Amino acid sequence: MTTNRTVNFVISYIGKPILVGLCVAALLLVIFPDFRQQHSDTETSSMDLDRRAQGNEWTGPVSYSQAVKRAAPSVVNIYTRKTTKPSNHPLLDDPYFRRLFNNQQQRIQSSLGSGVIMQEDGFMLTNNHVIDGADQILVLLYDGREAPAIVVGKDPETDLAVLKIDAENLQPISVGEPAQAKIGDVVLAIGNPYGVGQTVTQGIVSATGRNGLGLNTFENFIQTDADINPGNSGGALVDSYGNLLGINTAILNQAGSAGIGFAIPADTAEKVLNDIISYGYVVRGWLGMDAFPLTPPIAERLNLPLSHGLLVRAIYNGSPAYLVGIQPSDVVVTINGEAVTDRQTSISQIADVTPGAPIELEIWRQGKTFTVTAVAGIRPTSPL
Repeated sequence: MTTNRTVNFVISYIGKPILVGLCVAALLLVIFPDFRQQHSDTETSSMDLDRRAQGNEWTGPVSYSQAVKRAAPSVVNIYTRKTTKPSNHPLLDDPYFRRLFNNQQQRIQSSLGSGVIMQEDGFMLTNNHVIDGADQILVLLYDGREAPAIVVGKDPETDLAVLKIDAENLQPISVGEPAQAKIGDVVLAIGNPYGVGQTVTQGIVSATGRNGLGLNTFENFIQTDADINPGNSGGALVDSYGNLLGINTAILNQAGSAGIGFAIPADTAEKVLNDIISYGYVVRGWLGMDAFPLTPPIAERLNLPLSHGLLVRAIYNGSPAYLVGIQPSDVVVTINGEAVTDRQTSISQIADVTPGAPIELEIWRQGKTFTVTAVAGIRPTSPL
């Protein structure tokens, strides 16, 4: 009897709150059905994340096959032949020694490189050093066809050359925007290293605007760690979509310098191509002065209150600089409003001005600063 009273006591004082709580919960679920959906959505979302994570784990690295498929048919292998005469050694004047060497003939030297088809009518770009001095140039297309090439023009100052072949169904490369390239962007180098056949290597943009390397007169290289080897010269550096960013031109050939290659930006290459096709040479602006960078040590030695600029050493008679009165020992502080920071950049800045267009120069002379406006001339193959 006592036991029944205890059970009834527990039910009446503990069970009633539980029953009331369940009733309230049921009522809330009826009034607010979103509570039921929230828990279900949380579980579903968690499951989706797990599936996506598992899917990413099994997809492997990103493929650049579509970029290669798009760009590779526009990259060609270039083979050159150059005939060299034997050295005219004094011993060969002797009849006896001449009989010993009477089988000495002209030697054929062969070299290889790469090129990029730029236009459907057969115009292509390569490096000048690839074809310089060649007697014969043979182009091997992506589809296996061969075609002889002629040199349309050269631009040693950028180490570029324009070739032309006569062939049908050529695929010109799509040109990208090298000015938009950022350090860390994925790039692909396509060329013919060591003559093994077309090869693709992958890397990133390591730096942009590299100059002062002493390779060319005009330097604004894209630096990359994509492998560039002998034979890659003149080939394409493309972005992850297969658009041309640059023409591969050089590697830093020093001990421990693996993974440092340079490409000429595609916009520079296009200007060279178009100018050579239109005029036979590259049209660049020119002022006609010889100058060198004013560094802090030089400024201190000359007691000049300047930290940057171009110190003029000489002026060409009749040049644009001569006509506006620039003199030796003047310091060019700005060009078109931009501060002069290094000679290479200033040379390129002047060269980019269309001949006949004005160039505004801020000049420092004997403690005074003034501005002159020169009219750009056409740059010959000589300094500033």
